[in-house]
Amino acid sequence: MKSKIGIAIILCIFAAGSQVKALPVAPTAAPAIEDGQPPEVRAQLHVQLGKSFLIASQQELQRVSVTDPTIASTVIVSPTQILVHGLKAGSGTLILWDSQDRPQVFDLTVDFDVSSLRDTMRAMFPGEPLQVAQSGGSLVLTGNASSKAVSDRAAALAATMSPAVVNMVQTTEAAPARQAVLLQVKFAEVNRAAIQQLGMNLFSTGATNTLGAVSTQQFGPLSPANARAGGGVTVGISDLLNVFLFRPDLNLGVTIRALQQKNLLQVLAEPNVLATNGTEASFLAGGEFPFPVLQGGSVANAVTIQFKEFGVRLNFLPQIMPDGVIRLKVAPEVSSLDFANGLTVSGFTVPALSSRKMSTQVDLRDGQSFAIAGLIDNRLTEIAMKLPILGDVPILGNFFKSRAQNRTNTELLVMVTPRLVEGTPPGPAPTQPGFPEQFLDRPQFDGKSGAAPSPGGPR
Repeated sequence: MKSKIGIAIILCIFAAGSQVKALPVAPTAAPAIEDGQPPEVRAQLHVQLGKSFLIASQQELQRVSVTDPTIASTVIVSPTQILVHGLKAGSGTLILWDSQDRPQVFDLTVDFDVSSLRDTMRAMFPGEPLQVAQSGGSLVLTGNASSKAVSDRAAALAATMSPAVVNMVQTTEAAPARQAVLLQVKFAEVNRAAIQQLGMNLFSTGATNTLGAVSTQQFGPLSPANARAGGGVTVGISDLLNVFLFRPDLNLGVTIRALQQKNLLQVLAEPNVLATNGTEASFLAGGEFPFPVLQGGSVANAVTIQFKEFGVRLNFLPQIMPDGVIRLKVAPEVSSLDFANGLTVSGFTVPALSSRKMSTQVDLRDGQSFAIAGLIDNRLTEIAMKLPILGDVPILGNFFKSRAQNRTNTELLVMVTPRLVEGTPPGPAPTQPGFPEQFLDRPQFDGKSGAAPSPGGPR
C-alpha cells in the first residue's frame, strides 16, 4: 500500500513539473513477417524538446530501450508506466518488452517547439510571410523577407532554439547598384645629375729623342706610338677629350678632359583609374623591354626572350565602408631603364631597372587627398686616379691625377584623390574633343560617279 502511495506521489510531481501527458498503450507481440508481405506500420510517438511524455501500459513492462540515448531518456516509474524525456531534437526507436518478453516498437521523434517560435516571429516581424519547419535536428526558415536584415534577424532568433539553422528566406528588395571609385593620381618626379671630370694625358713624339706618354688611363688612353721611315712618328689618339694641344717644335702634346655637365629629368603623369567597389584595378604608362634568359636542360646556352614592364604603374583596391569612408589599398611604382648599370649577356645589352615603389592602405572620404612624399635619393660617386710618386709631388702632381665625380638627386611625389562616381543617365553622348585637322571627306574625295577627283585634293 505504501509503495502504491509513493508511486502516486511521484506521478503527481512529474505531472506538475513537466506537464506530463499520459498515453495508454497496450503492447502486443510483434507479428512474424512472412516473405513478400510488408512489415506492420509502427506507432508514432512525439515529445517536445525539454519536456516529458508518460506511457501507460495495461500490462506490466519488463525493460525498455532507446536506440539513440542522446535524443531521449527513459525512466520506469512503475511496472506499467514509463517516462520519456526529450534531450535533443532528432528521431530514434523506442522498444518496450512486457513480462512475457514480447516487444512493442515505436518511432520516437523529439520535436522543437515550432509553434511558439512561429508566434514569436509573427510578433517581432509583422507582415513578413516567414515559415518555420523542422528537418531532423535543424530548423528550416522559408518564405520572403522585405530585406536581408530581416532575414538575418529571423535566423538569429531561430538560433536561440537550435544551433543548426538553414536560412532559405528570399529577400524581395532590389539589389543596390555597386558604386564605382575614380582614383585621380599624380606622379611627379624630378631627377637631377651633376657631373665633373678633370684629367689629362701627356705624350711625346720625339722630344729630347724620347717617345712616350703619361696617362692615368681614366679618360681616352693613348695608343702605342709607331715609328715611320725617315724619323717620323705616328701616335694614335682615340679620344681628343675636351682640349687638345700639340707643339710640333717641341714634339709635345696634351689631351685634357675638363668637363662639367648638368642633367635634369622631369616626369609628370596624371592617370585616372576607375574601379567598382571591391574590385582591383591597375594602370601602366610605360612599355616593355626584352630580357634574355638562359635556359638549361638538354639544349645548352639556349636563350629565350622575356619582356619586363617599366614606367609608371598603379595598383589599387577600393572598398566603400558602410559609413561612406573609402578604404584604399594603393601600390604605386615608378621604374626606368638604367643602361649605366646594365650587362652584356651573349651579345645582348640588358639594361638594369631602376624602380621606386611603395604600398600603403588609407581611409579617405570622397574628394580627400593624401600624398606620399619624402622619397628622396641622393647619391655621390667619385673616382680618382693618379700615378704613384709623381701624383704626390706638390703642385706638379696635379698633372698626373684625374678625377670624375657624379652627383644625383631624385625626388618623387605621389598624390592620390578618390572620388565616388555614378553612371550617367541615358541621354546624348558626351561631346568629343576637337580635332585640329579635318578628316578625309569621302564624298569630296570620290567625286561624282565617273568624274575625276576634286582638283583641290582630298581633305
